[in-house]
Amino acid sequence: MSHSIYMARAIQLAAKGLYTTQPNPRVGCLLVKNKHILAEGWHRKAGEAHAEIHALNQAGSKAKGATAYVTLEPCSHHGRTPPCADALVEAGVSQVVIAMEDPNPQVSGQGVARLREAGIEVIIGVLKAQARELNPGFIKRMSSGLPHVRVKLAMSLDGRTAMASGESQWITGLAARKDVQKLRARSSAILTAIGTLRADDPSLNVRMTAEELGLDISPHQPLRVILDSQLSCPHDAKLFSLPGQTVILTSHPEPLTEDFTHAEVVQLKSSNGRVDLHAAMQWLATQEINEVHVEAGSVLCGALLEAGLVDELVIYMAPHLMGNQAKGLFNLPHIHSMERRLELDIKDIRMVGQDVRITAQPK
Repeated sequence: MSHSIYMARAIQLAAKGLYTTQPNPRVGCLLVKNKHILAEGWHRKAGEAHAEIHALNQAGSKAKGATAYVTLEPCSHHGRTPPCADALVEAGVSQVVIAMEDPNPQVSGQGVARLREAGIEVIIGVLKAQARELNPGFIKRMSSGLPHVRVKLAMSLDGRTAMASGESQWITGLAARKDVQKLRARSSAILTAIGTLRADDPSLNVRMTAEELGLDISPHQPLRVILDSQLSCPHDAKLFSLPGQTVILTSHPEPLTEDFTHAEVVQLKSSNGRVDLHAAMQWLATQEINEVHVEAGSVLCGALLEAGLVDELVIYMAPHLMGNQAKGLFNLPHIHSMERRLELDIKDIRMVGQDVRITAQPK
């Protein structure tokens, strides 16, 4: 069997950590000897053993002379756990096949160097593109200091997101709403704006059980983030009474005198009277936030697009019409000619129940 076949299995293993590894990357490992899979491992949760260690523990002494397939370069530094590169060397593996190098510029290549110094053959780049898809947020945070931003929207067939009155529940069907819960569960933070908080009083949490997500451990609750430039959050908002952490990002210039015991308040710089969006994303990255899931109205979603901060759009389109008086998808006031339109790359289109899910990336 070729290297790609075994690496494909390692990628499947890594995906088992989709909802639980934050802020660490999702990583899978396979140990193979004489075309026989000796052991499998994946990283389950930050602070626990990495994928390589799970596989090595399972294989025991049989790991000597084996080939290890790892979706991400084995770590070479002491963090919450000892270096995996050292563990592979001590186990006596003869070859390590790596899908991609560590994107952290401070450590990239060091794990590979440690393995090669020990006389282990290293092959890099097998199914690299597929491995990158596992960790878009971790890769972007390590390479640019910003999280991966995913904007989720629901619309009618005529591109409307709410009635003129603000009524918006429910545009899509149950299957699409469950699908959104999975997007929330894989995210590090869920972001909204004060306008959406006041209009919809959202929970911004994961409401699927571990069993529904196919897990044997509880999924984490993403950090809830509210952009509130004037620090006017209602204290009785539903999300403040729910389990998990909430942060209010504000550009309010005055010293904080009001007691926000239900949330952490962080003051950031202002841009045109609102919280500076680049500063907000930079701050989130310092909190080890990999993937930001945005559920907000047309103003914030449009502003994020215009600021070049959106990496991915997930739009659920429902099979009905809401009319020309209903609210549109994005507020993009600077687009006034065809030459200024924003082009998208459509990455995926599929049915989710009765609705269509479109996944796209801004060009």
